[in-house]
Amino acid sequence: MSTSIKLKRTSVLRGTAQWLPASKSISNRALIINALAGGTSELHNLSDANDTQLMLRLVNSTDPIIDVEDAGTTMRFLTAYFSVTRQQKTLTGTSRMKERPIALLVDALRTLGVEIDYLEKEGYPPHRIKSFAGQKVQTISIRGDVSSQYISALMMIAPTLPQGLTLELTGKIGSRPYIEMTAALMKHFGAQSTLLENKVIVPHQAYKPAAFTVESDWSAASYWFSFAALADQAEILLPRLSLDSLQGDSKIVDIMKVLGVNAVLDKGLLKLTKTDHKKELHWDFTHCPDLAQTVAVICAVKNVTGYFTGLESLRIKETDRIAALQNELRKIGADLIEIDQEHWTLKPSAASPDSAYFNTYKDHRMAMAFAPLATRMEVEIEKPEVTRKSYPNFWKDILSFGIPATEV
Repeated sequence: MSTSIKLKRTSVLRGTAQWLPASKSISNRALIINALAGGTSELHNLSDANDTQLMLRLVNSTDPIIDVEDAGTTMRFLTAYFSVTRQQKTLTGTSRMKERPIALLVDALRTLGVEIDYLEKEGYPPHRIKSFAGQKVQTISIRGDVSSQYISALMMIAPTLPQGLTLELTGKIGSRPYIEMTAALMKHFGAQSTLLENKVIVPHQAYKPAAFTVESDWSAASYWFSFAALADQAEILLPRLSLDSLQGDSKIVDIMKVLGVNAVLDKGLLKLTKTDHKKELHWDFTHCPDLAQTVAVICAVKNVTGYFTGLESLRIKETDRIAALQNELRKIGADLIEIDQEHWTLKPSAASPDSAYFNTYKDHRMAMAFAPLATRMEVEIEKPEVTRKSYPNFWKDILSFGIPATEV
């Protein structure tokens, strides 16, 4: 593995991101639902991201110990899946995974009737699923402001429960498009649900096998919007994307209208070109937190002041993304300033340096968010292999656009 990768400044970009991955969010949900439907569905264009490849391998694993590495979605979905399928499993992961809370999901499963023990720190992996004697309750209350993955995990297992399941969501609902994505995929496989403002109702019913093709990943596509925004000239083509996508991160299209990128479908490809940009961006990232790093970097070097809300969940991602962003943005003269617990201001850089070295904090999105700065300066990024988590061929795509890259 490389210590770092150096990218030479390249300000004109034209080409196609041939290796844009399929959506891991959709892929992982499809794999869980398919398993609950009997495992016979034909699933096409599954993501090659490490998170999905882990899910593909682990969902049918007979091993008593399940190592999800650093894949949070995989940890949460498999915890629910193994519980209702009455499989005795110990779920563990990396040291960072052991710092990512899972208590809300475990508490909900315990309320349902699942016996689960923590093996190290209370409220955090690793944990052991011991038994599921049977459904004790039909309604569960769960916070909506921590992670939508807990809610999606419970939704997907709900049709298999004898009484179905009603989820009462308390507090502010974050990442709602991911809940809607889960409901849409469940429907594709024959399971109906009702989404209300603060409630999800899923009756008992049977999933049915169904062929399914996964679309490209909008989170991954966002980095190419960034390249287009920051380059002097750009015409970038992205394959297998739908403008009426299930993915919440398709909101990058609207954000980038403000930041100077136009996106149109052209002969089956999404074409990105440059337009004028505004001097301010006001955006609530509650439903698309994975776009925050990308957008912050763009604002930093395009002299756009950002007024952001909905960043709270970034604290419990692969790293503390708030702290990581603050550290790395300061290297280019910008800053992300906490006004209060809910409001942030992105202060742009007055003048960017000619070169910069960026740490990645074992976080794939940090690496890919800062890579587009290669349109403005010489960039060196540590541990480039972190991108395998969601976009294994990211650097290969970068090379295809003629950006010189050297592993160090």
